[in-house]
Amino acid sequence: MPELPEVEVTRQALSPHVTGQIWVGAVIRESRLRHPVPPALADPEPQRVLQVRRRGKYLVLEMSHGALIIHLGMSGTLRYLPRAAPAQRHDHVDLLFADGSLVRYRDPRRFGTLLWVPRLPETSSAPFWQTHPCFARMGVEPLESGFDGAWFHRVTRGLKRAIKPLLLEGRLVVGAGNIYACESLFLAGIDPRCAAGRIGLKRYHRLAQAVRQVLEQAIQAGGSTLRDFVGATGEGGYFQHQHQVYGRTGQPCVRCATPIRQLRQGQRSTWYCPHCQRN
Repeated sequence: MPELPEVEVTRQALSPHVTGQIWVGAVIRESRLRHPVPPALADPEPQRVLQVRRRGKYLVLEMSHGALIIHLGMSGTLRYLPRAAPAQRHDHVDLLFADGSLVRYRDPRRFGTLLWVPRLPETSSAPFWQTHPCFARMGVEPLESGFDGAWFHRVTRGLKRAIKPLLLEGRLVVGAGNIYACESLFLAGIDPRCAAGRIGLKRYHRLAQAVRQVLEQAIQAGGSTLRDFVGATGEGGYFQHQHQVYGRTGQPCVRCATPIRQLRQGQRSTWYCPHCQRN
C-alpha cells in the first residue's frame, strides 16, 4: 500500500505540472472504486488548480470551487501524461486539463478513492476540505512541528497497547505505515511489542526523531517500490534497498548480526531485531 512517503513523492511530482492548470473534466472508465467515482467529475465547471496538498495518505487537489480528494488505496498510482497517451487496463480515471495534459489514475485492485468537496467559507485555520469525514479522526503529521517526543510521551500515558499497532492506527500519528513503523522502531531501539504507556520520555524523543528521519529518507529515495508503486513520472522508489528490518526475516541485523525476527501484530507482520530493540 502506498504510505506517506509514496504519497508525498507523488504530490511533489504532480505539483509543478498541475498547479495553475485549468481542470476541464474527466474520463471515467470505471467508477466502481472503494467509493463510487462522482459522475459530476466528467463535466465540471472549468476551474484552476490552486495547489496540490497532502494530509496523511490522502492527496488533495485544491481548486477554485472545491477540492478533489484522492486516496491511492492498495495499488493506485497517479501519472502525469499527454492527452494522447493511450489508456491501458486498470486506467480507470483521467483528469483532463485545458493545455492537453492529463493526470491518469490507475488502480488494479480498485481500493482507491476519488471524492469531491465543494468549497465552503473558511471558518478556521484549517482548509475547508478537512471538514470531510475522512479526515475527522486523523492524528498529527509526523513531518510538522507539532510532532515531537514530549507530545508523544504526553498522549500515550496510561496506554497499554503495543507501540507498533498504535503507530499504524493513525489516530495519534498519520502516515507511519507498516514499513516505516518497523524501520523507525528499529532506529529508535524500541521493541514493537512494548506497551506505549511504558515508554519513557527519552525513548519517545528517539522515536519521534526516528519516525521523522525514516520518512524524510524514504521521500528522498522516491518511496518504496515493492509491487505496484511508481511516482507521477513513472519512476519507482528505491527506499526498499535501505530497509534494515522490514521483510528481512532470518537475515543478520545490520548492527549486531542477530537474525531478524518476524511476528504478527493484529493482522500485520512486524520485523525487528530481538537484540537491538528492547522492551
